[in-house]
Formats: sequence, C-alpha cells, structure tokens
Amino acid sequence: METYSLLRQFADSWMLLALFAFFIGVILWALRPGSNKVHADTANIPFRHDDKPAAD
Repeated sequence: METYSLLRQFADSWMLLALFAFFIGVILWALRPGSNKVHADTANIPFRHDDKPAAD
C-alpha cells in the first residue's frame, strides 16, 4: 500500500475521531462549572479603568 493511501485512510477515520473528541473536550472545558468567574473577569477587562485611564 502506498504511503499516501495509508495516511489518507488514517486521516479519514481515526484522526477525524481524535480531532472531534478534542473539539468536544475543549467545549466541555470552556463550559465547566468553575469557569464562570474566569470568563466574567476576562469579559470585564476593558472596563477596569472606566473612571480613570490606565497609568503609563
């Protein structure tokens, strides 16, 4: 079997499954229960110095 055909079959089957599992893992990690505080803090970065400009 040619190398290209072997790698193509691997990419079409197991690598697709591995990347899909990685994608689902990232989504679950981002939506985990303890991450709400981190996301809220990150979302408020532009408003931290709302009353005065940041020091140089």
